[in-house]
Amino acid sequence: METFGVRLHRAVTERGPLCVGIDPHPGLLARWGLPDDVDGLDRFARTVVEAIGDQVAVVKPQSAFFERFGARGVGILESTIRQLRESGALVLLDVKRGDIGSTVAAYASAYLDPAAPLYVDAVTASPYLGVGSLAPMFELAATHGGGVFVLALTSNPEGAQVQRAHGADGRTVAQTVIDEISQLNAGAQPLGSFGLVVGATIGDTGHDLSRVNGPLLAPGLGAQGATAADLRTVFGSSLPSVLPSYSREVLGAGPDPAALRAAAERVLADCRGVLAD
Repeated sequence: METFGVRLHRAVTERGPLCVGIDPHPGLLARWGLPDDVDGLDRFARTVVEAIGDQVAVVKPQSAFFERFGARGVGILESTIRQLRESGALVLLDVKRGDIGSTVAAYASAYLDPAAPLYVDAVTASPYLGVGSLAPMFELAATHGGGVFVLALTSNPEGAQVQRAHGADGRTVAQTVIDEISQLNAGAQPLGSFGLVVGATIGDTGHDLSRVNGPLLAPGLGAQGATAADLRTVFGSSLPSVLPSYSREVLGAGPDPAALRAAAERVLADCRGVLAD
């Protein structure tokens, strides 16, 4: 069984360091001339898959924008995941789940068990009930070759109140999360399967990411204000582990598939230039 870290390393090597989100919010559907209903959602998702599914290394559907349409929306999410996997892209489902005990175990089963309808390569998770509360996710991911990206330093201004608070040992909450994920990845080659989410808009983090040995997902690029060049400031010597993530910067080029593909190629070229340094 290949680990997620191995698959991700290969995908980035073959297709380049880029993650593209599928975020069909109402404003974007309207911009594409699509109705804000399940038919519009389906057409949007299918177009994105057609345009970039065989091009980018990782595609990140945002679950909430599918869930808001109920069972039919979740059905479209299932179909989108299947289409992406058939196209060869790795699927990172943006769900930011976090809980304790049997509930987090159920979340793990929903997304990281190959028998589940919503099975994906990796998920995002929230550690704010304690990183240890996510153990069922880590364990099931390890069993089936999946990955988990844990929130560490996010771009939203409210995040700093929690993430940069100091604990009894003097470390920030974020550094504690970073250190615990680093332990899970210790010794993994060529890359660990447990990643962190670090926003591209936050500037110099003041945190030590050097021992993570796992992927660093960097949202906030493009429409949210960060540029590929900002990755140097945020990640420094950890640049080789960064997976840049764009959504609206690419999706805004639609609905023409050729324009979507060209937008993805453009931002990938920007990221290659920075990460190669």
